[in-house]
Amino acid sequence: MSSMNTHQHPLPSGLGPTTPATDVLRDVDLTGQRVVVTGGYAGLGLETVRGLAAAGARVVVPARSPDKARVALQGLPNVEQAEMDLLDPASIARFADELVGRGDALDLLILNAGIMATPLRRDARGHESQFAANHLGHFELTLRLWPALLRAGAARVVVLTSLGHRFAPVDFDDPDFAQRPYDKWLAYGQSKSANALFAVGLDRRGAAHGVRGFAVHPGAILTDLTRDLTAEDYAAFGLSPDNAHGVAPAGMSVEEGGRYKNLSQGAATTLWCATSRQLDGLGGLYCENCDVARVVADGEVFDGGVRPWAIDPTQAERLWTLSERLTGVTLNT
Repeated sequence: MSSMNTHQHPLPSGLGPTTPATDVLRDVDLTGQRVVVTGGYAGLGLETVRGLAAAGARVVVPARSPDKARVALQGLPNVEQAEMDLLDPASIARFADELVGRGDALDLLILNAGIMATPLRRDARGHESQFAANHLGHFELTLRLWPALLRAGAARVVVLTSLGHRFAPVDFDDPDFAQRPYDKWLAYGQSKSANALFAVGLDRRGAAHGVRGFAVHPGAILTDLTRDLTAEDYAAFGLSPDNAHGVAPAGMSVEEGGRYKNLSQGAATTLWCATSRQLDGLGGLYCENCDVARVVADGEVFDGGVRPWAIDPTQAERLWTLSERLTGVTLNT
C-alpha cells in the first residue's frame, strides 16, 4: 500500500475562507458539462447548484423530498430533479440506472447530502443512519454511476466531509454501534472520516481513468443540518436555537477562522474542487478554505486541517472492502 499523499498540504491557492463562490467561478464555463449534486435543494447544496447552473452546467438533483426540491429549484436554468433516498438502496439503484442508461457522460458528482448528530436510527439493512446516509449511500451511488463517470474522460467526484471527522475514526469492528453504546457525535465523526477516506480510495481506483476524488470541509456554516441538535448541543457551540438556521453574528468565536461562513463562502471550496485547474493531475486530497488542507498530527491541537486517520490509504482500503460487503456493490474498473 502506498504511503500518505505527498500533495496533502496547502498549494497555496491564493484563495481563502472568505472567498465567495462567485470568485471561484468567475472564469469558469461549464457549458455542456453534466453534474449530479446530492442534497442540492437546501443549504450548501442549493448554493452549489446555483453556482454550477449559472456557469452553464446541466445539473440533476436527486431528492428524498421531490416536492420540496421542486419548489427550491424552481426557476434555475438547466436543473432537473429526480427521486432518491440515500437510506434506500433500491431508490439509489433506480436513480443511477436511469441516469447511466441515458448514455451521457457525468463530468461532476458532488456528494453533498448529509445528516448530523441524529438520534439512533437504522436503515432498512440495519446500518446506523449517519454512516448509512453520509457514507454507504454515497458509496453505492458512486459505484453505480461509475460507467457515466468513465465516459467523461476527466471527471471529478467531490465528497463533503467536515472538521467533525476529528471526533472519531472509523470503527471497523463496530461501525453500526451494535456492540458499543450509541454516541451521536462519535457516529457523526465516524461518518465524516469515512467521507474523507472514500475520496482517497476512489481516487486510487479512478485516477488511471481520469476520475479524481476530493474531500471537502466547507467550513462552519449554519444550515438545516442542525435540525436534530438539542438545546445542550446549541449551548456547547455557543449558539441559541434562534440563530441556528441563519448566519451567525460575525463576531462569534468558533474554532475555525473566528467566525461562521455564509452560504456562498461555504460552497466555494466545493466549487473550487469541482472546477479549479489548480487541481489538474491531483486527487485523493482533503481540502478546506479553497485550498488543500494541512495534516494535523494526532497529538497536535486541532484548529482546522485534517487528522492523519482520515487520509490514511490503508484505512481507505479497509473502508472500501467493508463498504462493498455492507452494500453488496463492487466496482469493476
